[in-house]
Amino acid sequence: MTPTDPPAPPTDPTAPARNPNRAAMLIVFLVVFIDLLGFGIVLPLLPRYAKLYLGELPEWARGVAIGVLFSVFSLMQFVFSPMWGRISDRIGRRPVLLISLAGSVAFYALFGLASTLPGEQAWLALALLFVSRVGAGIAGASVSTAAAVIADCTTPEKRSHGMALIGVAFGIGFTFGPLIGYLGFFLFDDARWAPGATAAALSLVALLLAVRVFPETYRGDPTAARKEWLSIERTREVLRTPLVGTLVLIYFLVIFAFANFEGTLAVLTDSAFGMGERDNFLVFAYVGFALMVAQGGFYRRMVKTMSEERLINYGVSLMFLGLGGLAAVAWFSSRETPADPAGLKVGFYLALAVAVFGFAFVNPSVTALVSKRADPTRQGETQGVNQSFASLGRILGPLLGLTLFYLEPSRTLPYLAGVATLVMVVVLLPRIRNAERMPEQ
Repeated sequence: MTPTDPPAPPTDPTAPARNPNRAAMLIVFLVVFIDLLGFGIVLPLLPRYAKLYLGELPEWARGVAIGVLFSVFSLMQFVFSPMWGRISDRIGRRPVLLISLAGSVAFYALFGLASTLPGEQAWLALALLFVSRVGAGIAGASVSTAAAVIADCTTPEKRSHGMALIGVAFGIGFTFGPLIGYLGFFLFDDARWAPGATAAALSLVALLLAVRVFPETYRGDPTAARKEWLSIERTREVLRTPLVGTLVLIYFLVIFAFANFEGTLAVLTDSAFGMGERDNFLVFAYVGFALMVAQGGFYRRMVKTMSEERLINYGVSLMFLGLGGLAAVAWFSSRETPADPAGLKVGFYLALAVAVFGFAFVNPSVTALVSKRADPTRQGETQGVNQSFASLGRILGPLLGLTLFYLEPSRTLPYLAGVATLVMVVVLLPRIRNAERMPEQ
């Protein structure tokens, strides 16, 4: 599944760099890490903040509204990921990453401002929260460009290791982000503006770091996609690349299944265990820590001796077990005679870790396979299309999950919907095996 054409000579200005560029990969790691700190600070608060301003609405309407706030971030990524990828193929990776980080600074600061408004100004607060999530989604759509940087700097044989590096950065950022938010509540006496302001400050650090030391890894092609940044036809071309379309569909379904529980996590902890904002910061930090251990410790070792296809199979199996376990936790916690609270919490954290480990095995494996099948001069665009469909999964997952969560008292439907989605992934997996036996493109 690796491109068979040899790397272009250095005199070709459109050829991506094929020699490992450790400095660039280190900076991408740090930039993604710091940027995810901000995301990890904000994410646990969204359902709680929205609930503060939606207290008069019925439960099902609150679920839909919270789902919209979650999903609009990913809607913007769905629209803008291919565009940022195509722009980076034309002008280079560095300008795209700098623009996206500058946007993160502005819109996380707006999130902090919206969080300070009192309940009497609920509609203004909701409008500003909505705008902040729209802007943060546009800025965060550059993850595809970060993946393209990794592709620029790694050989096909090392591609999975490189993509796992981004996953490790996500995990570490997602671990320390909630912990910093948790600490901020103590330092600033529960000030609701503190998490947004902290996220903006950390994004500013990432921006300044990138401005100073991030090297360009792809010199760009000035004629690439000049008038087709939002081209549906070019997206179809990417999806028609052998195996890429199947991998993108698998990625979408896995993200959708994972987002069903991710979007409901903060409300599940409230419903099952009565956890507040501070406790939720620690729960999300636990998720990030599990992701960091899975991709940084287990995956990077296992991929040395196992194929990406096999790791995807393992990952899907673990997600089955984890989401099924979360459904069981939700059901037992909703009974008139609840189960032992201590045992239920143990089951919750165990199921959470299993689901996250499964996702951690699937995520870099699919991204690496997509990269290997991509045209070397269209890495940014191909990764953009892949991330765009992943974003579509993050749009539909929280919308469906939060709506299902409030539909009936057992709270199990979001997790059962995730399990049902994984059945479709299992049906698609043999296509990867069959494609592995075909000549590479």
